Amino acid sequence: MYDLGDKRWLINLNQIKPSGKKVMLTFDDGPGKHLPLILDILKEKQVKALFFWQSRLLYNGRPWKRVLKDGHLIGSHASNHTNLTSLTKELQYRHIQGSVEKIETITGGQVKYFRPPFGQYNEDTMEILHDLNLTPVMWDLTSYDWNHQENPTCIKTNIISHLQEGSIILLHELKQTTMILPELIDEIRNQGYEFELIS
Repeated sequence: MYDLGDKRWLINLNQIKPSGKKVMLTFDDGPGKHLPLILDILKEKQVKALFFWQSRLLYNGRPWKRVLKDGHLIGSHASNHTNLTSLTKELQYRHIQGSVEKIETITGGQVKYFRPPFGQYNEDTMEILHDLNLTPVMWDLTSYDWNHQENPTCIKTNIISHLQEGSIILLHELKQTTMILPELIDEIRNQGYEFELIS
């Protein structure tokens, strides 16, 4: 049994954090229509990222092959964006296991990483991840990009003003995020940071 009080599950999270003056970009809630542009930007800037996808949005028409070919990673964000803590353990298992199975069936690759919707989890969630050999990946720096459709510059400010060594940055596959992504990457590098992707 996982005891959330002793935070044993954080061992896995700490192991995957970038070391030194490095950070990691992560994108939630895809795959969506803005993914191709995000991939274009990341390729131009030579940055690798970790994408957490809702499996209900994944089908063969999505450019998942390009995601993998470009060296990015795909993790599970459950089957949809349901708060797992509102579900029974059995339903949580279905959401998580079903999502992993669908992503692996379509892409042919192994899913190693999981991010719970809304960042919400409980003891049942952690036990399921352990049973399915999935590593939870949270974040310590959020862009709040979903709140800044009208003023995308705030997305960049939210990140740059709180950047620190080992930051795991939370972004989403949104239009406003694509608008500031090139400048964001440049500014992070101007601050002396590099990008690192877990293996």
